[in-house]
Amino acid sequence: MIDVQSSRDDRKLRIDKVGVKDIDYPIVLRDKARGFQHTVASINMYVDLPQDFKGTHMSRFIELLNKYHGQIDNTNFIELLGELRVALDAECAHCEMSFPYFVEKTAPVSGAKSMMEYRCQYIGNLIGDDEDFIVGIHVPITTLCPCSKEMSQKGAHNQRGQVIAKVKFDKFFWIEDLIKLIEESASSEVYALLKREDEKFVTDLAYSKPMFVEDVVREVSLKLQAEPNFTWFSVEVENFESIHNHSAYAFIEMKD
Repeated sequence: MIDVQSSRDDRKLRIDKVGVKDIDYPIVLRDKARGFQHTVASINMYVDLPQDFKGTHMSRFIELLNKYHGQIDNTNFIELLGELRVALDAECAHCEMSFPYFVEKTAPVSGAKSMMEYRCQYIGNLIGDDEDFIVGIHVPITTLCPCSKEMSQKGAHNQRGQVIAKVKFDKFFWIEDLIKLIEESASSEVYALLKREDEKFVTDLAYSKPMFVEDVVREVSLKLQAEPNFTWFSVEVENFESIHNHSAYAFIEMKD
């Protein structure tokens, strides 16, 4: 059959990214507690297209994805990009995966167990000899306002917030360990299930550890700086304020 995609194009315009987008696809990840975890990722996969070719071969993206769906982690993602580049005869390859990752959490007093969802990202680029891979994670947190605590005689306002940390690294690390590092940097962590005694514990803990978004972003950044495995990171913190009609926000990036 005629290979239309490989036919010549005379418009002399190179395409930076061409591929498939928003693929919902089952993947298997390494899980620290259980060995492996099944989840569903939303995936974008792209390559560049030289100016001489009319199109790329879309089916090859899915064929390669089928090869890797059995196990994907933060050690073989660049390998996937390398095969993608070869399969499509491209100079550049890009892939983005966004997926929910579940961790079993134990309530601090009652011991009640529940599954907590964290949204994670794998973002990879392979351009010539340059490779770039970032792991991102969204972690919900609780913060209690230091200003409110200082001014009020009967309490202080708190709110749920979110930390988004993105890291580059030298060697494999567990998603669970990064989650723990972030949660320990807030007034309190967030749980999917709390009994009454747990709620009292979490409320008292947050009151004893008031933090602005500025405090949280600095604490997370200092902990990441202390880990030599992380060669670059960015941290953003957003508080969904409980008594203001806006969010509070802070951001730090450590350059390569």
